[in-house]
Amino acid sequence: MVQTVETFAKGDVPAFVETLDAVEVGKKAGMPIAPVMIYGDDISHVVTEEGIAYLYRTEGMEERRRALAAVAGVSPIGLRANAKETAELRQRGVVAYPEDIGVHRLQANRALFAARSMEDLVAWSRGLYKVPAKFRTW
Repeated sequence: MVQTVETFAKGDVPAFVETLDAVEVGKKAGMPIAPVMIYGDDISHVVTEEGIAYLYRTEGMEERRRALAAVAGVSPIGLRANAKETAELRQRGVVAYPEDIGVHRLQANRALFAARSMEDLVAWSRGLYKVPAKFRTW
C-alpha cells in the first residue's frame, strides 16, 4: 500500500502526528484495536512533496519513524529529523528525495505520478483492485 500525503493538511494542520485520533476512539469504545482503514504495517511507501520513505526497507520501528520524519517536511515530526541519519537513510535507499531519483525539486508534483486516478489503478491491476462503490467517481 502506498500512502501519498502532503505534509500539512487544510488549515496548516500537520498530516504527520504521533498518534492517530482513532487510537483514542478505539480505547474509549472498548475496541481491541484502533478503528483504522489500513494498518500502518501494511504501508510500504509514503510519498510527500518532500520525498519518498520506502518503509518496507526499514529495519524496525525506530528506523521507520526516522524515515517518516525525513519526508515529513517542516511538520513537528519532520523537524525531529536528524540530517546525519537522513543522509544515511538516503544512502541506503530507505528514503529518496526528488533529486535522488532524477527529478528537479521544483518540478516534483502529482503530474509525475504514473497513476493519476483510481480508475488507472483498477485498469493496471486488470481488475484485481476493486474500489469500494462509495468511493467510485466514474
